[in-house]
Amino acid sequence: MPAPAQKAPTGQELYKEYCKDCHVAGAPAGEYTPMTLIQDQWTRFFDKKYQRAHEGVLDAKHGGKPVTETISPEMLESIRKFAVDHAADSESPMTCG
Repeated sequence: MPAPAQKAPTGQELYKEYCKDCHVAGAPAGEYTPMTLIQDQWTRFFDKKYQRAHEGVLDAKHGGKPVTETISPEMLESIRKFAVDHAADSESPMTCG
């Protein structure tokens, strides 16, 4: 009998795993949750600022690799969708818990 297919992590799970440690209250990188920005701001961030803002940031939690290498394009798209879908001006704003 084949093993059950493993479910891909959600954007919220990925945010908690890869983003939250550096973006809690009082963190040098600033506190960010989906509710921090509105949908247009999140879209602009991921389109124009993510790469530049995370260049050279090392992910100590995942082998010390650069964040931009640790988070795959598919994972980043899931995180982006979570942030935009739960932004301050969305129908279901939320923090990441």
